[in-house]
Amino acid sequence: VQVVESGGGSVQAGGSLRLSCSVSGYTYSTYCMGWFRQAPGKEREGVASIDTEDLTAYADSVRGRFTLSKDNAKNTLYLQMNSLAPEDTATYYCAAGAPPVDEGGYCPMLDDHGMDYWGKGVLVTISS
Repeated sequence: VQVVESGGGSVQAGGSLRLSCSVSGYTYSTYCMGWFRQAPGKEREGVASIDTEDLTAYADSVRGRFTLSKDNAKNTLYLQMNSLAPEDTATYYCAAGAPPVDEGGYCPMLDDHGMDYWGKGVLVTISS
């Protein structure tokens, strides 16, 4: 299983970026997927998640600004990030995993439990 992110970069506050997460090696639609981020000196946090029914969840800090979308034909998950602020600066990781058995087959949203496959991360830097 491979998870590869792209689309990171540097923009000014108020700008937009779109991150892409290309996955291969498993049945794309049967896995939980999500974006996580880690800022310097902080713990990793869940940003946005999508489950096997395409239900989505967003962290309070990004809801209304970030949007998930999928292109099933390309096995790619996107994170559109608008109205970016300096506090969004972080390394962003895409992760995927089968719904954990101990979660009753449901995806734990905004949680890295069961996320067995991770990309290397992309850096997003927002300047004020």
